[in-house]
Amino acid sequence: MKNPAVLLIAALAVTACSQEGPGEAPPVSPAAEVIGKAQDCLSLTRFNQTRIRDDYTIDFVGGAGRQVWRVTLPNRCSGLKSAGTFTYETWLSQLCRQDIIYPLQQIGGSWQRMGGCGMGPFVPVKLAP
Repeated sequence: MKNPAVLLIAALAVTACSQEGPGEAPPVSPAAEVIGKAQDCLSLTRFNQTRIRDDYTIDFVGGAGRQVWRVTLPNRCSGLKSAGTFTYETWLSQLCRQDIIYPLQQIGGSWQRMGGCGMGPFVPVKLAP
């Protein structure tokens, strides 16, 4: 079995929780304006920070905060927002829409990987102030 070239654990900023009904994606804060074409993959060197907005949405931030790619997961990733962090494995130098992320939960002083969640495309956005 191959060892992954990169196993990245990203600490993520936590924002205020939003209310949602069954099967509904919550409104994402802050709002964002799409400024480019969605990409299937994003090089690991293009971002240096991630922000979990809710159980459906992650912003990947690079360029000293000037570049943001928003990923809207195709399905709710239960526990993502409350975990506040996630991990992924890649054998490439990029993260892609077909990759799986795993929310991390701290239990008794150690980090436990929760169930996997499928990614979505990386959409370049400009965040609302």
